[in-house]
Amino acid sequence: MPKAKVTFSDINLSVNVPVGTRIIEVSEKVGSGIIYGCRECDCGTCIMKVEEGWNNLSEPSVLEDKVLKENMAGRHYRLACQAQVLGDVTLKPA
Repeated sequence: MPKAKVTFSDINLSVNVPVGTRIIEVSEKVGSGIIYGCRECDCGTCIMKVEEGWNNLSEPSVLEDKVLKENMAGRHYRLACQAQVLGDVTLKPA
């Protein structure tokens, strides 16, 4: 199974994960400062900033785009509960 490197700049930690893994699954395990209140894209508390590797995440769904717009998140922000790793990426809490 292909792997990708996810770097959490807030805790200065990089981990290799299987491609297709959701960011929230990794952030929970490593203790990143990305907070969350759900796994169903209902609340938007897990907004994170993508510092590098924007194109190495899955495309945002219509629902994710809606939540990001409602929270006035900029172009390089995603929801950790929705974004899947496709390649190397560097993130931090919003």
